Amino acid sequence: MTPATPGLGNPLTGAACLLRGFRLICRPGLRRFVIIPLTINTLLFTLLLYYLGDAFNGLLTWLLPQWLLDWLLWIVWPLFALAAICLLWFGFALLAALIAAPFNSLLALAVERELRGHGEEANSDWRGILKEVSRTLWSELRKLSYILLRALPLLLLFLVPGLNLAAPLLWFVFGAWMFSLEYADYPMGNHGILFPEQRRKLAEQRLLSLGFGAGVALALLLPLVNFFVMPAAVAGATLMWVERLAPEQAVAPVQALD
Repeated sequence: MTPATPGLGNPLTGAACLLRGFRLICRPGLRRFVIIPLTINTLLFTLLLYYLGDAFNGLLTWLLPQWLLDWLLWIVWPLFALAAICLLWFGFALLAALIAAPFNSLLALAVERELRGHGEEANSDWRGILKEVSRTLWSELRKLSYILLRALPLLLLFLVPGLNLAAPLLWFVFGAWMFSLEYADYPMGNHGILFPEQRRKLAEQRLLSLGFGAGVALALLLPLVNFFVMPAAVAGATLMWVERLAPEQAVAPVQALD
């Protein structure tokens, strides 16, 4: 285990943590903690895509006559697909994490125990899950307010001539930072580390954190792979915490859900 050290970190190391997270969630002792986050991820993504497509089609039918709709359909649907991808890329990740937050904390706890070689296992019964609900939901709301206050001004850049050329790059970098904050919260929160301190720790290893978040952002754009990103990102962020961010003598997680 490598203790936390000063410096910006290596973005490739951060991205590698996500890849290793995909392997971690396949371990027999961790699979049962992946089932609920994976199910939430899959159902939510499918429902959002279906209802967005249905709503868009209804809007076009209401606004345009049928002859014009038939003529424009081959143009507007690709544009809708691009807009839907951008919307789902951001909104879906936040909403799925909010719903699955208690289960993600349990997954992070189980992954950390696996990495540290603890013999005891986290308990996934409803008693342990209910203990996590209030803490994780409050933490998710704190993150959501932090993210939205910064996302809205960035969205306005798309409307400013000249600056809108840089907006996609700035949005991607912001998204990488957002995903790093989102998933690193689970292992750090299990140790009682609050959101302001989490931001400080990730900022000390900013390139490491951005590399991890950029990996999550790109993986969310890959069909089929995106269904597995959330549990893999939780596992990868826990790995990043254990190997790169935690103090050398890290205390045991405060949520001993046995």
